[in-house]
Amino acid sequence: MSRRLLLPLACSLLAPLALAVPRVGSHDGYTRLVFNLPKVATSTVKVSGQSVTVRLNVTLPAEQGALNAAGVTAYAVAGGTVTVTLAKGHASAKASVLPAASGQPARLVIDVPTSAAAARVPATPQARATPAPARTPTPTAVTRPAGSGTSIRPRVVLDAGHGGYDPGMVSRWVTEKEVTLAIAMRVRAELIKHGIDVVMVRETDRHLSSDKRTDLDMRSRLATTGTVSAFVSIHVNAAASSAQGIETFYFGQPLAGSDRSQAVRENGGGSVGQELTRQAANSAQSMLGDILAQAKVAFSRQLAQRVQTNLIAATGAVNRGVRTDTFYVIRNPTTPAILTEIGFGSSPVEGPRLANPAYRDRIAQAIARAILDFLNTK
Repeated sequence: MSRRLLLPLACSLLAPLALAVPRVGSHDGYTRLVFNLPKVATSTVKVSGQSVTVRLNVTLPAEQGALNAAGVTAYAVAGGTVTVTLAKGHASAKASVLPAASGQPARLVIDVPTSAAAARVPATPQARATPAPARTPTPTAVTRPAGSGTSIRPRVVLDAGHGGYDPGMVSRWVTEKEVTLAIAMRVRAELIKHGIDVVMVRETDRHLSSDKRTDLDMRSRLATTGTVSAFVSIHVNAAASSAQGIETFYFGQPLAGSDRSQAVRENGGGSVGQELTRQAANSAQSMLGDILAQAKVAFSRQLAQRVQTNLIAATGAVNRGVRTDTFYVIRNPTTPAILTEIGFGSSPVEGPRLANPAYRDRIAQAIARAILDFLNTK
């Protein structure tokens, strides 16, 4: 993407937009719909037959479409009215408005019970000006509804790690910034074949800013819930020559016994990397109290698991697993975000493999297929 196109896109994504298309998550015992709002709002809720109607004192763009999740079949938005059509046998729903917090805009959350008993219990209409406590979700699937007005294509941000003045890891076989870009470009080509809108953090050997903190912020802020379905950052690992394998991360505190130096290195190294890692660790701790942040973590875990599984199946590499860590670049996105380390460029086994175009193709195909599966796209 040229600088002329990238900068307006980055600026537009810094302010979350109120969108009429909901994010839909299938959880243990209920389905959740989340609509972004331009500001916190009051709401009244009415459940009648197979329909849930929420009236808000804010205006949203007009939109309607089918829903493919347990307990719900369709949605419609017109001005300040949001209507959700319930599936047969369901007559219950709960709605609440949550204020802006932790980088999330204000949002309307509608929960539809999906257990047999709960689905038959009618909800009590309620008016609400402040958010009600909600339990932390444990998502098991994610779906993306199709709007009937304007065709909406899922959008994915691909971040080829490092670039420009920052080469990342360098070995006798590969340089990280070159490998990550080559694979990210291959992933993009495959996603585009399946109708996915792809935003590349970089398409050439360049950095976004000479200041590492700003560079990582600019990368991560290209992903905002409501406009982006997933953020995937691709990296190459480095350690002692005996280290091998692939591992994939989502944002959170490091697991007990984890090597903090890895996050420090990917966060810029030296004192800068240490400071950004400390800030990211503080963010991971503060996320514990925000329900939407926890939903992001749960969806990120799902995406990480799909990517890791596909990569191991495609390459036969050592499986180092799915883990949490304080990588700064996946701290800010308010959408499912992961960082995958596709192998050790410092390894005499994996370094030559990562230099092989055919091996890069296998890695890219595995990542792309995992993203498509996550987005329920064929």
